[in-house]
Amino acid sequence: MNIALIGGTGFVGTAVLQELLARGHDVIALARTPGKLAAQPRLTVRQADVLDAAQVASALAGADALVSAYNPGWSEPRIHDLFLQGHDAIVAGARQAGVKRVLVVGGAGSLEIAPGVQLVDTPEFPADIKQGALAAREALNRLRREDALEWTFLSPPVFLAPGERTGRYRIGGDQVLMAGDAPAGISVADLAVAIVDEIEHARHPRARFTVAS
Repeated sequence: MNIALIGGTGFVGTAVLQELLARGHDVIALARTPGKLAAQPRLTVRQADVLDAAQVASALAGADALVSAYNPGWSEPRIHDLFLQGHDAIVAGARQAGVKRVLVVGGAGSLEIAPGVQLVDTPEFPADIKQGALAAREALNRLRREDALEWTFLSPPVFLAPGERTGRYRIGGDQVLMAGDAPAGISVADLAVAIVDEIEHARHPRARFTVAS
């Protein structure tokens, strides 16, 4: 497949790029600064500002599907507004380009820890990432009203860290996956496996899911 990728220089996006290329996919990486991505076989880098839907649409030409790991950065003071501005431009750009299959990597904050209680609404949720988590939740809400795209939203587990690629993971829905009495985690390499598996097999069309080791 010819897969477009947004966020290919980030923590999650770097792992997704490696996984896509390792499986033999052609990748179109959208980047504001293309020089940040080293040349590799099967990789095409196209300059685009993801806050501009027209630039996104132009850069998506020829793509069969899109993986968006967009995040303006946890230290960005305007993360909430920029996250949603970018999300809306990416969705609009995909529509304009005719790319129906879109997978958005969101956050764990919108997962439930009890019926009707999302993690981001608990008193213990870290203040320094709350605005980004709230934006990711709103992005999911907007996708749930989207009827033109075959979208999927993947929430990582509570703990996401560097680590080995095992190729194994378990799948959940809208609830936080646990490891005994504590929230579960996953390596970013195995999260990338789950992302590429979903792009290849489309098991969660127009739905959110989560994964953990």
